[in-house]
Amino acid sequence: MANYPSDPPWSPDHRTTRRSGSANQSANRWLPPLDENARHGGSSSHYDRFDAPSGRLGSGAGEKVTVTRAAAQRSREMGTKMYDLVHRAATADGADKSGLTALTWPVVANFAVDAAMAVALANTLFFAAASGESKSKVALYLLITIAPFAVIAPLIGPALDRLQHGRRVALATSFGLRTVLALVLIANYDSATGSFPSWVLYPCALGMMVLSKSFSVLRGAVTPRVLPPTIDLVRVNSRLTTFGLLGGTLVGGGVAAASEWGFHFFQMPGALYIVVAVTVAGAVLAMRIPKWVEVTEGEVPATLSYHGGSGDLRRDHGQYRATTKARQPLGRNIITALWGNCTVKVMVGFLFLYPAFVAKAHDASGWEQLRILGLIGAAAAIGNFAGNFTAARLSLGHPARLVVRCAIAVTAVALATALTGNLLVAAAATLVTSGASAIAKASLDASLQDDLPEESRASAFGRSESLLQLAWVAGGATGVLIYTDLWAGFTTITAILILGLAQTIVSYRGESLIPGLGGNRPVLAEQEGVWTDVTAVTPE
Repeated sequence: MANYPSDPPWSPDHRTTRRSGSANQSANRWLPPLDENARHGGSSSHYDRFDAPSGRLGSGAGEKVTVTRAAAQRSREMGTKMYDLVHRAATADGADKSGLTALTWPVVANFAVDAAMAVALANTLFFAAASGESKSKVALYLLITIAPFAVIAPLIGPALDRLQHGRRVALATSFGLRTVLALVLIANYDSATGSFPSWVLYPCALGMMVLSKSFSVLRGAVTPRVLPPTIDLVRVNSRLTTFGLLGGTLVGGGVAAASEWGFHFFQMPGALYIVVAVTVAGAVLAMRIPKWVEVTEGEVPATLSYHGGSGDLRRDHGQYRATTKARQPLGRNIITALWGNCTVKVMVGFLFLYPAFVAKAHDASGWEQLRILGLIGAAAAIGNFAGNFTAARLSLGHPARLVVRCAIAVTAVALATALTGNLLVAAAATLVTSGASAIAKASLDASLQDDLPEESRASAFGRSESLLQLAWVAGGATGVLIYTDLWAGFTTITAILILGLAQTIVSYRGESLIPGLGGNRPVLAEQEGVWTDVTAVTPE
C-alpha cells in the first residue's frame, strides 16, 4: 500500500506533478501568486482601526469613570478581541488571499441554516413522524423527505462535471432557493396550532434537505480551488468543518432556538426568520468567492469504475497513444476509503434519526425524551469535535488503513449496542461513530489529494460527497423504518455495517465483492479513454 505523503512526482512529465512539501509551492495552479505578507496571514494594519485608545475610558480624557462606562468599554474590548481572534483564524496561512476565507463564511451559513431548520421543524415534522402513532405518517415522512433524495444524490456529482463557469452561482442559488422555501413556510404558518399544512411542509422540507446536501457537494468541488499554498486539503476541510460547527451549528442554532422561543409569544415562527436572514447573507457571501474557482479548463472527470488490469501500479506511457475523452479512475486506496466512509456514514445517518423515534415511541415523559436525545446529541457533538481535532493533527501516513480501522470500530460499537440494548452503550457508540466519521473523512481527503492528479481532484471530491450523502440517506431510512427497540434497531444496522466492512476490507486487500467497484485495481490508476495500447494494434 502507498505511504503518504510520498516525495516522487505523481506521474511522468505530461501529467501534473504532485505537491512537494515546500511551503513556497502550491498544488493549486489556479491560485494567483501570493506575496510573503499573505503567506503569513496578512498584515496587522487591518486590525488597527479596532484598537482601543489606551489610558482613557470615556470619550474625553477627563471624563469621570462610571460603572456603566467601564462595563461598556469592557464589552467593546471583549468584542474587539473576539472579532480579532475569529478573523485571524479565518485568514491564517494566506486563506484570505487564496479565497478560503471567502468560502468559509458560506459554509458557516450553511451549517447555521441546517441548525435553524432543525429548530423550526422539530415539532411539526421530525417529532411528528417520530411519534410512532401513525404508520402512514412515518411512511409519508420517509417517502417525501428521504426516498426522493436517494434518486437525486447520484445526479449531483455527474452534473458538476458538466457545470462550466457557474459554481459560485450554483452555491448562491442553493441559498436563494432556501430563502424562497422558508418564505413559503412562513406564509403558510398556522399560528393557532403552531404547525404547517402537510402539502406545504413535506415538499419544503425535501427541498431544504436536497439544497443543503447539494451545497455540501458543490463545496467539495470548489475547495481544491481555494487551497492556500502552505496547508493541504485535509487541514482545509477540518478548518471548514470546525468553523461550521462552532459558528453555524452552535451559534446559529442557539440564536434560532432563542428566536423560536421569543417569537412564540407573538405566535410567529422565529427560527424561520433566522433562516431567511442567513440564507440571504449566504447567497451574497457565495458570490464573493474568487472568480478562479470557475476555471474548469483542463479538468478530467473522475470515475468510480475501472476497466484495466490490477497487476501494476501504473501503466507504461510509452506503449500508449491518445484517443478519446479522458476519465480518471479512482485508485485502490481511494476506493477503500470511500467504502469505509460510506459504511461509517450509514451509521451516522441511522443515529441522526433513530434515537428520536426511540424516545417518542415508548410514551416517555418530556424530561425522559430530553434525557435520551440530550445524551445522544452531546455524545455526537463531543465525538465530532474530538474527531476533527484529532484528524487535524494525525500524520495520515496510511489513510486507507486508518479508514478500515474506523469502520471496524464503528461496527464493533454497533454490535455492542445490539447485544446490550442499553442507552448508555448507545451513547458511547454515538461518541465513537462521530469521532471515527471525522477521522475517516480526513483520511479520504488525504487519499484524494495524494493519489489523484490535480486536474481530477475537484470532480473526485464532488463524486465522493455525493456517495457519502447517499450513504447517510440509507442509514437515515433504516432508522425510520426499523422497530424502536434498541436491540432490534442496532441489530439491523450492524448487519448492514458488516456488509460494508467486508467490502472495505477486501478492497483494501485488492479484491472486491462487487465487480468493478472494489479494490481490484492499481493503487495509482492511470487515465482511461486517452491512452490506447499501441503494441496491441501494431503488427510485428
